[in-house]
Amino acid sequence: MVHMVECREPLARDWEVFGMAEDGTGDRRGMSDDYSSEDEGTEDYRRGGYHAVRIGDTFRNGCYVVQSKLGWGHFSTVWLAWDTLRSRYVALKIQKSTQHYTEAAMDEIKILKQIAEGDRDDKKCVVKLLDHFKHSGPNGQHMCMVFEYLGDNLLTLIKYSDYRGVPLHMVKEICQHILVGLDYLHRELSIIHTDLKPENVLLLSMIDPSRDPTKSGASLILPTGKNKVVLETVVSKEIKSSNGDLTRNQKKKIRKKAKKAAQGCVGKEVSEENERDSNINDTEDTNAKPNEILGEERAHRSLVKDETKGDGINNGNQGKERCRRGSHATRKKLLAEADLKCKLVDFGNACWTQYRCPEVILGSKYSTSADLWSFACICFELATGDVLFDPHSGENYDRDEDHLALMMELLGIMPRKIALGGRYSRDFFNRYGDLRHIRRLHFWPLDKVLMEKYNFSEQDAKDMADFLIPILDFAPEKRPTAAQCLNHPWISSGPQLLQLSTTAPKQHGDDGTSKRERKDKDDREAMEAGVGNIEIDGGSSKPLKETLPKLY
Repeated sequence: MVHMVECREPLARDWEVFGMAEDGTGDRRGMSDDYSSEDEGTEDYRRGGYHAVRIGDTFRNGCYVVQSKLGWGHFSTVWLAWDTLRSRYVALKIQKSTQHYTEAAMDEIKILKQIAEGDRDDKKCVVKLLDHFKHSGPNGQHMCMVFEYLGDNLLTLIKYSDYRGVPLHMVKEICQHILVGLDYLHRELSIIHTDLKPENVLLLSMIDPSRDPTKSGASLILPTGKNKVVLETVVSKEIKSSNGDLTRNQKKKIRKKAKKAAQGCVGKEVSEENERDSNINDTEDTNAKPNEILGEERAHRSLVKDETKGDGINNGNQGKERCRRGSHATRKKLLAEADLKCKLVDFGNACWTQYRCPEVILGSKYSTSADLWSFACICFELATGDVLFDPHSGENYDRDEDHLALMMELLGIMPRKIALGGRYSRDFFNRYGDLRHIRRLHFWPLDKVLMEKYNFSEQDAKDMADFLIPILDFAPEKRPTAAQCLNHPWISSGPQLLQLSTTAPKQHGDDGTSKRERKDKDDREAMEAGVGNIEIDGGSSKPLKETLPKLY
């Protein structure tokens, strides 16, 4: 699905133009280098920026002990930690310390607490916030959030398929969990996620059990009273799987240190955990340099062979992990055996371009239906291994105009009222509703794309297109709700694993009011949740996280 532009040669009808590298490991989304580098670099380890973390650092008076790095984002870093009070792994998110990021974290915590309060039975397919506190360091005061430890994200699942797509029965099962989560957010809480993408949907466990610290016997790092780091072997499997990397004497030393740690070091460290908003770090090195910390963290991970991933935050290392997933046969077997239960994560305030709906690009008002558009993009990507839209700028048009053109090539001409109804519509369309710079479109309907590009059978292509096309309606009010999607034959024909909430919907009720009255009511209810009347500058060249307001 490509379009032809008068200023350049027509492109072949092939989606390899999406930027996929020949070895299959390329970044199909066209993300900037800032979001795909191996780590966050050292530039933002300064006053107001990231907090410098070492393996073995403790937080909240020794309650949480850092084990390894999970990932990073422009707002925060995320770490695998051991909860010494409850003997469980958790994900520790440490926000940058400037007021802007602190306020964003407070908003996110408010939303996450609301989500948790309404999901005490843990059946809503949304991540659980377990704890939150403030932590003081050399770069300022950082808001910290503690989440349940989850597994790989859906992009990693797609990688296990070698970007060829996941079997349809698995796609349907995953979609059920996503839709249950969206239905809970939309109907019961009036919350728009706004950042739905494969990286922000996490499986409950790792695809490869050997990489799961809860199952593999990964070495556990515990603090001592003298702020030293020791290793405790949770089970002997880790040593047995070292394949000769450790000598017999090294193994004995590890066991001795673990035994000493188990005899009381932890209990002594965590006994002081009383304050709700503690900001003490028992092992903090105020003179540590960020590059030394990053280097130490990588060296330590190499020592203990802990390659845990899965956090919903950008993790550049995942692009280099193909060799770690084994042979094609091994990957295929692990994929087939994967537990597909999953949860929505990351309630920050950004939208990635490839999953944005047209009303966001055009600067129109939007509501919960924006999440459904993103969901449809994820569903397509799971089934095919390719992103649905991957726009690029050209000589005389920008990326957003290309994005709109790609949408119309797949879905047909955008209605003039919608095309001209946004704050930024005139940047892309003339008064007749035609794109300003891309004048010739090459139409390729979704069912044809699935058959001709991805070799779907005619029936499978028709059934999936029948499910996705209504969700991709240019008119937001015409898109089905998450609850309606769950009742669609394409989804309901799959395994029925979850029950839908019985809470009455808060929006789009058929109460006999006029269309305008219903719209005004929707806007008021969305405003009460902090999500109404939002206009987003889709034409900005700045990173989206810098240009967007809080979107909840």
